[in-house]
Amino acid sequence: MSHKILITGAGGFVGRNLDEFLANKYDIIAAKRTDLDLLDENKVESIIKKEKINFIIHCASVGGSRKTGYDAGKFDVIGTNLRMFHNLARCLTSDMRMIHFGSGAEYDMRNYQPKMPESFFDTHVPADDYGYSKYLISKYIEKTDNITCLRIFGLYGRHEDYKFKFISNAIVKNLLDLPIKINQNVLFDYLYIDDLLNIFEKIINKQPKASLINLTPDESIDLYSIAEIINSTGSHKSEIILCNEGLNREYSGSNRLLLSEIDCYNFSSYCNGIKKLYNYYEFVIDKIDVNIIKQDPYLSMCKTLKN
Repeated sequence: MSHKILITGAGGFVGRNLDEFLANKYDIIAAKRTDLDLLDENKVESIIKKEKINFIIHCASVGGSRKTGYDAGKFDVIGTNLRMFHNLARCLTSDMRMIHFGSGAEYDMRNYQPKMPESFFDTHVPADDYGYSKYLISKYIEKTDNITCLRIFGLYGRHEDYKFKFISNAIVKNLLDLPIKINQNVLFDYLYIDDLLNIFEKIINKQPKASLINLTPDESIDLYSIAEIINSTGSHKSEIILCNEGLNREYSGSNRLLLSEIDCYNFSSYCNGIKKLYNYYEFVIDKIDVNIIKQDPYLSMCKTLKN
Protein backbone atom coordinates (compact mmCIF):
# COMPACT_ATOMS: atom_id res chain seq x y z
CA MET A 1 0.00 0.00 0.00
CA SER A 2 1.32 3.45 -0.86
CA HIS A 3 1.38 5.97 1.96
CA LYS A 4 -0.96 8.98 2.05
CA ILE A 5 0.57 10.83 4.98
CA LEU A 6 -0.76 13.49 7.34
CA ILE A 7 1.98 15.41 9.16
CA THR A 8 0.79 17.44 12.15
CA GLY A 9 2.87 20.30 13.52
CA ALA A 10 4.29 20.89 10.03
CA GLY A 11 5.27 24.43 10.96
CA GLY A 12 7.54 23.24 13.77
CA PHE A 13 11.11 22.02 13.82
CA VAL A 14 10.54 18.28 13.30
CA GLY A 15 7.40 18.58 11.18
CA ARG A 16 8.91 21.09 8.78
CA ASN A 17 12.00 18.97 8.21
CA LEU A 18 9.92 15.82 7.69
CA ASP A 19 7.68 17.62 5.21
CA GLU A 20 10.68 18.75 3.16
CA PHE A 21 12.31 15.33 3.35
CA LEU A 22 9.26 13.25 2.43
CA ALA A 23 7.51 15.61 0.00
CA ASN A 24 9.03 14.13 -3.16
CA LYS A 25 8.62 10.54 -2.00
CA TYR A 26 5.07 10.36 -0.66
CA ASP A 27 1.68 12.03 -0.98
CA ILE A 28 1.82 14.48 1.93
CA ILE A 29 -0.74 16.63 3.72
CA ALA A 30 1.39 18.94 5.87
CA ALA A 31 -0.88 20.56 8.48
CA LYS A 32 0.26 23.60 10.43
CA ARG A 33 -1.65 24.92 13.43
CA THR A 34 -3.44 27.44 11.20
CA ASP A 35 -4.45 24.70 8.75
CA LEU A 36 -6.02 22.19 11.12
CA ASP A 37 -7.30 22.57 14.67
CA LEU A 38 -6.25 19.28 16.25
CA LEU A 39 -8.50 20.02 19.23
CA ASP A 40 -11.55 19.79 16.97
CA GLU A 41 -12.32 16.08 16.67
CA ASN A 42 -14.77 16.59 13.80
CA LYS A 43 -12.27 18.52 11.68
CA VAL A 44 -9.56 15.92 12.36
CA GLU A 45 -11.84 13.04 11.42
CA SER A 46 -13.06 14.88 8.33
CA ILE A 47 -9.62 15.54 6.85
CA ILE A 48 -8.47 11.97 7.49
CA LYS A 49 -11.51 10.57 5.69
CA LYS A 50 -11.62 13.16 2.92
CA GLU A 51 -7.92 12.84 2.04
CA LYS A 52 -7.90 9.05 2.55
CA ILE A 53 -5.01 9.29 5.01
CA ASN A 54 -3.47 5.94 5.94
CA PHE A 55 -0.35 7.12 7.81
CA ILE A 56 -0.19 9.83 10.48
CA ILE A 57 3.01 11.48 11.69
CA HIS A 58 2.16 13.36 14.87
CA CYS A 59 4.70 16.10 15.57
CA ALA A 60 2.43 18.70 17.16
CA SER A 61 2.65 19.31 20.90
CA VAL A 62 2.67 22.13 23.42
CA GLY A 63 4.73 22.86 26.52
CA GLY A 64 8.00 21.69 27.97
CA SER A 65 10.05 24.59 26.62
CA ARG A 66 12.18 27.38 28.00
CA LYS A 67 10.36 29.65 25.57
CA THR A 68 7.16 29.15 27.56
CA GLY A 69 8.94 29.29 30.91
CA TYR A 70 8.38 25.54 31.22
CA ASP A 71 4.66 26.31 31.14
CA ALA A 72 4.25 27.62 34.71
CA GLY A 73 0.54 26.87 34.64
CA LYS A 74 -0.15 29.23 31.75
CA PHE A 75 -2.34 26.80 29.81
CA ASP A 76 -3.63 23.24 29.89
CA VAL A 77 -0.58 21.37 28.60
CA ILE A 78 -1.85 17.94 29.65
CA GLY A 79 -5.34 18.37 28.23
CA THR A 80 -4.13 19.92 24.99
CA ASN A 81 -1.52 17.24 24.23
CA LEU A 82 -3.86 14.39 25.15
CA ARG A 83 -6.78 15.76 23.16
CA MET A 84 -4.66 16.34 20.04
CA PHE A 85 -3.26 12.81 20.22
CA HIS A 86 -6.55 11.06 20.87
CA ASN A 87 -8.41 13.02 18.19
CA LEU A 88 -5.95 11.43 15.76
CA ALA A 89 -5.62 7.98 17.34
CA ARG A 90 -9.38 7.40 17.45
CA CYS A 91 -9.49 7.66 13.64
CA LEU A 92 -7.01 4.82 13.08
CA THR A 93 -8.27 1.67 11.43
CA SER A 94 -6.47 -1.67 11.36
CA ASP A 95 -4.78 -0.88 8.04
CA MET A 96 -3.43 2.52 9.19
CA ARG A 97 -0.25 3.44 11.05
CA MET A 98 0.76 6.34 13.25
CA ILE A 99 4.12 7.59 14.47
CA HIS A 100 4.07 9.86 17.51
CA PHE A 101 7.08 11.83 18.70
CA GLY A 102 7.56 11.45 22.42
CA SER A 103 10.18 12.86 24.74
CA GLY A 104 12.83 11.76 27.20
CA ALA A 105 10.80 13.83 29.68
CA GLU A 106 8.56 10.76 29.98
CA TYR A 107 11.22 9.25 32.26
CA ASP A 108 10.69 12.06 34.84
CA MET A 109 13.30 14.80 35.01
CA ARG A 110 13.67 14.41 38.78
CA ASN A 111 15.01 10.89 38.34
CA TYR A 112 17.03 10.90 35.10
CA GLN A 113 19.82 8.37 34.86
CA PRO A 114 22.58 8.12 32.22
CA LYS A 115 21.56 6.22 29.07
CA MET A 116 18.04 5.30 30.24
CA PRO A 117 16.67 2.21 28.45
CA GLU A 118 13.03 1.86 27.46
CA SER A 119 12.57 -0.52 30.39
CA PHE A 120 13.15 2.45 32.73
CA PHE A 121 9.82 3.90 31.55
CA ASP A 122 7.13 3.98 34.27
CA THR A 123 9.69 3.60 37.02
CA HIS A 124 8.57 7.11 37.94
CA VAL A 125 5.61 9.28 36.98
CA PRO A 126 6.71 12.72 35.69
CA ALA A 127 5.78 15.63 37.96
CA ASP A 128 5.78 18.26 35.21
CA ASP A 129 2.75 18.66 32.94
CA TYR A 130 4.63 18.21 29.67
CA GLY A 131 6.41 15.04 30.75
CA TYR A 132 3.20 13.69 32.28
CA SER A 133 1.21 14.26 29.08
CA LYS A 134 3.84 12.43 27.03
CA TYR A 135 3.92 9.67 29.67
CA LEU A 136 0.15 9.15 29.45
CA ILE A 137 0.29 8.99 25.66
CA SER A 138 3.00 6.32 25.81
CA LYS A 139 0.94 4.31 28.31
CA TYR A 140 -1.82 4.28 25.68
CA ILE A 141 0.58 3.42 22.83
CA GLU A 142 1.88 0.42 24.80
CA LYS A 143 -1.51 -1.23 24.30
CA THR A 144 -1.71 -0.64 20.54
CA ASP A 145 -0.17 -2.49 17.61
CA ASN A 146 -0.19 0.24 14.96
CA ILE A 147 1.26 3.27 16.80
CA THR A 148 4.98 3.81 17.39
CA CYS A 149 6.40 6.37 19.82
CA LEU A 150 9.85 7.71 18.94
CA ARG A 151 11.27 9.42 22.03
CA ILE A 152 13.46 12.42 21.29
CA PHE A 153 15.98 13.67 23.84
CA GLY A 154 18.17 16.43 22.36
CA LEU A 155 17.76 17.36 18.69
CA TYR A 156 19.44 20.03 16.60
CA GLY A 157 19.44 21.25 13.02
CA ARG A 158 18.04 23.73 10.52
CA HIS A 159 14.63 25.26 11.28
CA GLU A 160 14.96 24.89 15.06
CA ASP A 161 14.28 28.02 17.10
CA TYR A 162 17.71 29.66 17.36
CA LYS A 163 16.38 32.12 19.94
CA PHE A 164 16.67 29.52 22.71
CA LYS A 165 17.77 26.13 21.34
CA PHE A 166 21.34 25.80 22.59
CA ILE A 167 23.35 24.64 19.57
CA SER A 168 21.74 26.99 17.05
CA ASN A 169 21.77 29.82 19.58
CA ALA A 170 25.48 29.31 20.31
CA ILE A 171 26.36 29.16 16.59
CA VAL A 172 24.53 32.43 15.96
CA LYS A 173 26.30 34.08 18.90
CA ASN A 174 29.64 32.96 17.50
CA LEU A 175 28.80 34.38 14.07
CA LEU A 176 27.82 37.68 15.72
CA ASP A 177 31.06 37.81 17.79
CA LEU A 178 29.13 37.40 21.04
CA PRO A 179 30.03 35.26 24.08
CA ILE A 180 28.40 31.86 24.49
CA LYS A 181 26.74 31.64 27.90
CA ILE A 182 25.89 28.33 29.58
CA ASN A 183 23.68 28.48 32.66
CA GLN A 184 25.02 25.11 33.86
CA ASN A 185 26.95 22.46 32.01
CA VAL A 186 25.17 19.16 31.33
CA LEU A 187 25.54 15.99 29.28
CA PHE A 188 22.94 15.58 26.52
CA ASP A 189 22.07 13.13 23.77
CA TYR A 190 21.90 15.48 20.79
CA LEU A 191 20.66 13.91 17.55
CA TYR A 192 21.36 15.71 14.28
CA ILE A 193 18.19 16.32 12.25
CA ASP A 194 19.53 14.49 9.16
CA ASP A 195 19.97 11.37 11.27
CA LEU A 196 16.38 11.61 12.48
CA LEU A 197 15.19 11.85 8.87
CA ASN A 198 17.27 8.92 7.67
CA ILE A 199 16.20 6.72 10.58
CA PHE A 200 12.60 7.77 10.11
CA GLU A 201 12.65 6.57 6.51
CA LYS A 202 13.76 3.14 7.69
CA ILE A 203 10.93 3.01 10.23
CA ILE A 204 8.23 4.25 7.88
CA ASN A 205 8.96 1.36 5.51
CA LYS A 206 9.27 -1.32 8.17
CA GLN A 207 7.01 -1.31 11.22
CA PRO A 208 9.12 -1.79 14.36
CA LYS A 209 8.37 -4.63 16.74
CA ALA A 210 8.63 -2.31 19.75
CA SER A 211 6.04 0.40 20.31
CA LEU A 212 8.24 2.73 22.44
CA ILE A 213 11.73 3.53 21.11
CA ASN A 214 14.41 5.99 22.20
CA LEU A 215 15.64 8.04 19.23
CA THR A 216 19.15 8.86 20.43
CA PRO A 217 22.73 8.82 19.06
CA ASP A 218 25.57 6.62 20.29
CA GLU A 219 27.43 9.32 22.19
CA SER A 220 26.44 12.04 24.64
CA ILE A 221 28.12 15.44 24.76
CA ASP A 222 28.23 18.29 27.26
CA LEU A 223 27.32 21.87 26.41
CA TYR A 224 30.82 23.23 27.02
CA SER A 225 32.28 20.76 24.52
CA ILE A 226 29.65 21.84 21.98
CA ALA A 227 30.73 25.46 22.45
CA GLU A 228 34.36 24.44 21.90
CA ILE A 229 33.42 22.65 18.65
CA ILE A 230 31.62 25.80 17.48
CA ASN A 231 34.72 27.86 18.29
CA SER A 232 36.90 25.48 16.31
CA THR A 233 34.46 25.61 13.36
CA GLY A 234 34.21 29.37 12.94
CA SER A 235 36.87 32.02 12.45
CA HIS A 236 35.92 33.81 15.69
CA LYS A 237 36.55 32.39 19.14
CA SER A 238 33.65 33.28 21.41
CA GLU A 239 34.19 33.59 25.13
CA ILE A 240 32.51 30.64 26.83
CA ILE A 241 30.88 31.68 30.11
CA LEU A 242 29.64 29.13 32.68
CA CYS A 243 27.10 30.89 34.88
CA ASN A 244 26.82 28.10 37.48
CA GLU A 245 29.35 25.52 38.62
CA GLY A 246 28.92 21.76 38.51
CA LEU A 247 26.96 19.48 36.20
CA ASN A 248 23.21 19.33 35.81
CA ARG A 249 21.47 15.94 35.68
CA GLU A 250 22.43 14.03 32.52
CA TYR A 251 19.73 13.73 29.87
CA SER A 252 20.46 10.67 27.75
CA GLY A 253 18.89 7.42 26.59
CA SER A 254 20.05 4.02 25.42
CA ASN A 255 19.69 3.40 21.68
CA ARG A 256 20.19 -0.37 21.76
CA LEU A 257 16.55 -1.09 20.98
CA LEU A 258 16.56 1.43 18.11
CA LEU A 259 19.64 -0.16 16.53
CA SER A 260 18.12 -3.64 16.83
CA GLU A 261 15.03 -2.39 14.96
CA ILE A 262 16.88 -0.70 12.08
CA ASP A 263 19.87 -3.06 11.76
CA CYS A 264 22.47 -0.52 12.97
CA TYR A 265 23.16 3.05 11.84
CA ASN A 266 26.21 5.32 11.54
CA PHE A 267 25.34 8.55 13.32
CA SER A 268 26.76 11.93 12.31
CA SER A 269 29.65 13.00 14.51
CA TYR A 270 29.03 16.12 16.58
CA CYS A 271 31.82 17.87 14.68
CA ASN A 272 30.25 17.14 11.29
CA GLY A 273 26.68 17.90 12.35
CA ILE A 274 27.62 21.19 13.99
CA LYS A 275 29.74 22.18 10.97
CA LYS A 276 26.78 21.62 8.62
CA LEU A 277 24.51 23.67 10.88
CA TYR A 278 27.17 26.39 11.16
CA ASN A 279 27.32 26.62 7.37
CA TYR A 280 23.53 26.90 7.25
CA TYR A 281 23.51 29.86 9.67
CA GLU A 282 26.30 31.58 7.75
CA PHE A 283 23.95 31.52 4.76
CA VAL A 284 20.91 32.91 6.64
CA ILE A 285 22.65 35.18 9.17
CA ASP A 286 21.07 38.31 7.64
CA LYS A 287 17.64 36.95 8.65
CA ILE A 288 18.55 36.53 12.32
CA ASP A 289 16.91 38.71 14.98
CA VAL A 290 20.13 40.18 16.39
CA ASN A 291 18.43 42.12 19.20
CA ILE A 292 16.88 39.05 20.80
CA ILE A 293 20.20 37.19 20.55
CA LYS A 294 21.91 40.05 22.39
CA GLN A 295 19.14 40.23 25.00
CA ASP A 296 19.24 36.45 25.53
CA PRO A 297 15.93 36.41 27.46
CA TYR A 298 15.67 32.62 27.72
CA LEU A 299 19.06 31.94 29.34
CA SER A 300 17.76 32.56 32.86
CA MET A 301 14.99 29.99 32.30
CA CYS A 302 17.49 27.13 32.05
CA LYS A 303 16.97 24.83 35.01
CA THR A 304 20.00 24.22 37.21
CA LEU A 305 20.87 21.46 39.62
CA LYS A 306 21.89 22.99 42.94
CA ASN A 307 24.95 21.50 44.57
